[in-house]
Amino acid sequence: MRYGYVGLGHLGRYLAGSLVKAGFDVTVNDLDKANADSLIEAGAKWADDPQAVAEAVDCVITCLPSPKASEAVLTGPRGILSGLKPGGTWIEMSTLDHGDVTRLAAIAAGKGIRMMESPVTGGVHKAATGEITVIAGGDKDLFELHRPALAAMGGEIFHAGELGKAAVIKVITNMLAFIHLIATGEALMLARKGGIDLNDAFDIIKASSGNSFVHETEGQVILNGSYNINFTMDLAVKDLGFALGFGKEFGVPLDLASHAMQTFIRARAAYGGSAWSSQVVKLLEDATGTDLRAPGFPAEL
Repeated sequence: MRYGYVGLGHLGRYLAGSLVKAGFDVTVNDLDKANADSLIEAGAKWADDPQAVAEAVDCVITCLPSPKASEAVLTGPRGILSGLKPGGTWIEMSTLDHGDVTRLAAIAAGKGIRMMESPVTGGVHKAATGEITVIAGGDKDLFELHRPALAAMGGEIFHAGELGKAAVIKVITNMLAFIHLIATGEALMLARKGGIDLNDAFDIIKASSGNSFVHETEGQVILNGSYNINFTMDLAVKDLGFALGFGKEFGVPLDLASHAMQTFIRARAAYGGSAWSSQVVKLLEDATGTDLRAPGFPAEL
């Protein structure tokens, strides 16, 4: 099975790298060829555009920043559908709305291409070690066909059901992460203002019933001051928008997600869309005139 990988950003370059390390035949493309340098050195092949990738492989995987970008790479001039042979597979690892997933799957099916969605969760640092969680949606036989590749890229692998279901649960996990991020910032600030050493506060919260995955991970880069979680404010606002859309569609009031969205919109306005999402906590630091720095924490996970 020959794989193509289009989209070598903070996340995609590690996922593609795991395929290369596992010995798969991999052809890659990105808008910035420099993002592929380490992959090419490791054995990946370069193609000049998505069509050229698709012409060389049996399955194209994409990891892109937005539904608009995914559609352009799929259907645009020199896109995937111009090169992938009928019977081929397109695996979308980007975070999309379930409506986009089913709509783009129908476009691909019209060209004889089967689609599987496969978003990931757990953070870029887990992608770097091949331990990120993979959530697949689509036909079960397609999932089994590509399971070895998914297993090379991730740790725990889940099949969430038909197309669109993985998009829903992925957005839910991100919604929880953004809520937890705001909460851990408030908790650390309470500790700081209460005169508790932040190293002690971090360890005590980590060992308590109030712990979260976000506290254990993003809490560290907040305390370092880099905020570098390799996930931007723009992406957080996008994913929270998906969550609120699901709430409206499914009739579920999302009070905390709505509040989180407004907080992230304020943070994006203050620090820019390309700022790291964990910098949302800086709103509280700026409001109180108090930083959340502590020694011994890494700048990047």
